[in-house]
Amino acid sequence: PDFMVNIHRIPDRKGAEHYLARLGEWGRKFDQVIAGLRYREERRITPPRFAVQRVLTEMRRFVAKPPRENVLFTTFAKKVDELKNLPDADKAALKSRAEAAITSGVYPAYRRLIDTLATLEPKTSTDDGVWKLPDGDAFYAHQLRTFTTTKMTPQAVHELGLREVARIAAEMRAILDAQGHTGGTPGEWLQRLAREPRFLHSNDDAGRQAALAEYTRLIEEALVRSRDVIGLAPKAKIEIRRIPEFKEATAPGAYYQRPALDGSRPGVFYANLRDMGEVPKFNMKTLAYHEGVPGHHFQLAIAQETKGLPTFRSLLPFTAYIEGWALYTEWLAVEMGLYQDDPYSSLGRLQDEMMRAVRLVVDTGLHFKRWPREQAIRYMVEHTGMAEPSVVSEVERYIVNPGQACAYKIGMLKIQELRRRAEKALGPRFDRREFHDVVLKNGAVPLEILEALIDEWIAVRPAAAMKPS
Repeated sequence: PDFMVNIHRIPDRKGAEHYLARLGEWGRKFDQVIAGLRYREERRITPPRFAVQRVLTEMRRFVAKPPRENVLFTTFAKKVDELKNLPDADKAALKSRAEAAITSGVYPAYRRLIDTLATLEPKTSTDDGVWKLPDGDAFYAHQLRTFTTTKMTPQAVHELGLREVARIAAEMRAILDAQGHTGGTPGEWLQRLAREPRFLHSNDDAGRQAALAEYTRLIEEALVRSRDVIGLAPKAKIEIRRIPEFKEATAPGAYYQRPALDGSRPGVFYANLRDMGEVPKFNMKTLAYHEGVPGHHFQLAIAQETKGLPTFRSLLPFTAYIEGWALYTEWLAVEMGLYQDDPYSSLGRLQDEMMRAVRLVVDTGLHFKRWPREQAIRYMVEHTGMAEPSVVSEVERYIVNPGQACAYKIGMLKIQELRRRAEKALGPRFDRREFHDVVLKNGAVPLEILEALIDEWIAVRPAAAMKPS
């Protein structure tokens, strides 16, 4: 549904036919999902019980409405009605075909998958770590290797997380003390501050529009400031939108959708505005810089636009690099002056960095040290001060995608390490704009390859700097 509603374009009748063709493939796609679930079940690999329950709730809600009220139909109808030079009779015929496809194909597919998951639910476990699965420990080590592109062991990742949690907590404590917020833990203070009216938009449509307007202002400011620290800039535009209401209940706080390869669609920073109490104003800067500029938008759009790279190189999803860059840019924004004279947003930045450090502890805790999910939730609430509903969504994400959440902090730390190495080696010849361009211009790469690229740049940079202009 997300693809059909937010990505699938209907610029003409051909686009409408493509949409209808995709509706017609729904049954085949879902039957493949069902076959995959049964294949795994035979091998004692089942999803966590909460995941099955959440998906069942979402799917039952999705098919509860009459087909003509479903978002798949209403979106199609709206886009078809906007087509010029298409007779009204043809528009009505297209909409009738869409309704028929949803009625006879899409809804029955959902009901087959619902029945399959309802049968599977009693066979699932409330143990959430992958240690419970056949060869679970080896699988988790493989997941960490895949997502971090390093050879770090689960124990090493866990210990790194504990060190980073302690370091960031000390920085948070210093800011809190300077603002007169003494006593209590940083997590307790952040929870308290996040409830203060001065840091909240109203929890209504007006508040949501105000938040979207503020995100837009932050992105526009960051686009200007980025010129001082990054030489490259994407041609693709960026838009800020609300996460669609039909999926916001189980969606993360925000995410970025890359531009279309042919330039027909901009990059989009999606913000989750389901509850404005979960969006304190002091967290908004960091989210805008991470998901938008100069974070994901710069990295992903520049990779797609770089000439000379094979197409697959511009699309490779190396999480440690992609998320490491986005997290690094949260820190870089300090250097760009975007947090100047704004101690509470600085605290919000550290809160978000703390979340990424806590992920190292919690992800390895769940999947390697056999923590129950309740322990993971308590640890995260205590150290980040995040609202518990947001923490529950986060922890559930780590459970269903083991290892992925560890990539962010490990990637950030590697880029910082490589920058320090370059600064030390080059001294006054170090150019941060060139450094960032080297990081960005090769597309997403494993961290080991990124290190080799930076070492190569360091080796040739002095000679290049001494060439006559």
